[in-house]
Amino acid sequence: MWSLWLEMDEETKQKVAKNAKITGIILMIIGVAGMLFPGIMSLATLFFVAWMLLLGGLMSGYFTWMSDKSDWMGWLKAFVLIMTALFMIFKPMPGVAAIGLLLTIYFLLDSFGNMMIAFAMKPAKGWWMWLLNGILSLLLAVIFLIGWPFSSMYLVGLFVGISLFFDGIVLVVLGNSLKKS
Repeated sequence: MWSLWLEMDEETKQKVAKNAKITGIILMIIGVAGMLFPGIMSLATLFFVAWMLLLGGLMSGYFTWMSDKSDWMGWLKAFVLIMTALFMIFKPMPGVAAIGLLLTIYFLLDSFGNMMIAFAMKPAKGWWMWLLNGILSLLLAVIFLIGWPFSSMYLVGLFVGISLFFDGIVLVVLGNSLKKS
């Protein structure tokens, strides 16, 4: 992967470095805002997901219309996507709770996977890092479950904000490393 970055010509490398740093700084700012205002970030996340579902439903309906108007499964898919999106847009609190539940399931699966990797690696060096990661994911899932659905309003936004912040850091580091190479 890094060889791709290193094989770029200097001009392209400088453009990528500049854009990565700019994007990284923007993501870090949005991430900090999400951590400071998790309720707003939760709603922003919900509306982003809802609009993507709505667009997917409209595109699915268009595709069904253009390809096979008698395909009732295609129409059902479009209907479910559009109705889910509209429900999320007009009733955001249950939608945020649903996103919180999805994150809980993700953290539980991530915890299980990391712990299995840790025990498969044991006694190799660093196996405990996988175990620690699994325990932390389990802790996040438990935190979500304890207060669910009410904690979803701030936890979804907080975790999305943290994720965006660290994504931004990675891009800034990438931009700096490309400038130096």
